[in-house]
Amino acid sequence: MDIKVDSHHDSLNAGEEKLPLLKGVAMPNEDTNLVQKAISQTFKSTAHLANLLPTGTVLAFQLLSPIFSNQGNCDSVTRSMTAGLVVLCGLSCFLSSFSDSFRDKKGNVCYGLATFRGLWVIDGSATIPPEVAANYRLRFIDFMHALMSILVFAAIALFDQNVVDCFYPSPSTKAQEVLTALPVGIGALCSMLFIIFPTKRHGIGFPLSAN
Repeated sequence: MDIKVDSHHDSLNAGEEKLPLLKGVAMPNEDTNLVQKAISQTFKSTAHLANLLPTGTVLAFQLLSPIFSNQGNCDSVTRSMTAGLVVLCGLSCFLSSFSDSFRDKKGNVCYGLATFRGLWVIDGSATIPPEVAANYRLRFIDFMHALMSILVFAAIALFDQNVVDCFYPSPSTKAQEVLTALPVGIGALCSMLFIIFPTKRHGIGFPLSAN
């Protein structure tokens, strides 16, 4: 008797699983759905661009941008201040690409700047052997990442409505199209390049390695 009841219950569950969850609701065609997925993925990748930049720099920019630009209502003074903020934050992203970190014998994290000879410890609190420091020397990929960091920060700045309203208060239709499409293009390109050419550096403002 129990076997029959279980079999009947399983058959009911199987029948329920076959029923559509959205009964009577018109579903979009597959072509539109694929396009929507592609667009959604592009914007999601662009939204995560901040993870490729120093956290402190991005946070400072997001906090100071509405203040320096007077929430987009710029005059000559606030426009100069906003331009200075963008330049300083971009320069910070560029220089941070050449920074790196290591752990000393006590397990403390020490930061330094990569040079052509090795790693220069900023505070001088620790020294590393020359043969170990040589592993941190500058490489071509560091300059490539520095350039991409500036492009990524430019994309984030273009997504900031306060900055856009400050420098382009009344953009033309073509300028508006460029301001909308350019950050997405930069985001997609730089995200792909960051994946293809990853960096092993864990500099100032970036997540630390477990080792």
